[in-house]
Amino acid sequence: MRSRTHWSALMKIGIIGAGNIGGNLTRRLTSLGHQVSVANSRGPQTLTALAQETGATPVTVAEAARGAEVVVVTVPLKNVPDLPSGLFDGAADGFALIDTCNYYPQQRDGRIAGIEDEGMTESRWTESRLGHPVVKAFNGTYADDILSKPLPAGSPDRVALPVAADDEAAKKTVRALIDELGFDTVDAGGLDDSWRQQPGTPVYGLRAGVDAVVKALAEASPERTAGFRG
Repeated sequence: MRSRTHWSALMKIGIIGAGNIGGNLTRRLTSLGHQVSVANSRGPQTLTALAQETGATPVTVAEAARGAEVVVVTVPLKNVPDLPSGLFDGAADGFALIDTCNYYPQQRDGRIAGIEDEGMTESRWTESRLGHPVVKAFNGTYADDILSKPLPAGSPDRVALPVAADDEAAKKTVRALIDELGFDTVDAGGLDDSWRQQPGTPVYGLRAGVDAVVKALAEASPERTAGFRG
């Protein structure tokens, strides 16, 4: 059954990465009626089950952004530079690009000099590789929560997610989409402020409302914790 808020517009959305976050965003966004194309590194033939479950269109990575008004990149950070050049050439004018990625140097990604030596935030580094402004969102969200924790606006227990971006129009689009998905949002500033929601910070993985998220963002330290240094 598809249910929608009366004001929100149907959008064409491309999702690059069909892991836990990408898969569950595909499930929720299709259930809301959006037209979703989903891609992974292994090819569209591996996405048949997800496509049959959701009605999403499996595509190659190179095709994922074609015509999209919102594109979600949710891949291991170390794989961001491997995404095809010209990836966004066919996207809709003014499209919003969501970056859900996190830097896990010890566990997965290896040491990235731009982040550790040059002091770039993780999303600023990702933006520099993708060549398009990004909106940092969902990076500290448990994938299961995308399915299990949505609540209507105004609900006292509604979970809030921080959203950071320099592009205010894109940030507005993404915050409206997150609201439609059943979560409140907190404006976490620009990408140079997005260290406040990186792994190891108080807001990372926090399941709480707006006030607690605002407090957690304010309490963050710019010093990267030992567990997230290469």
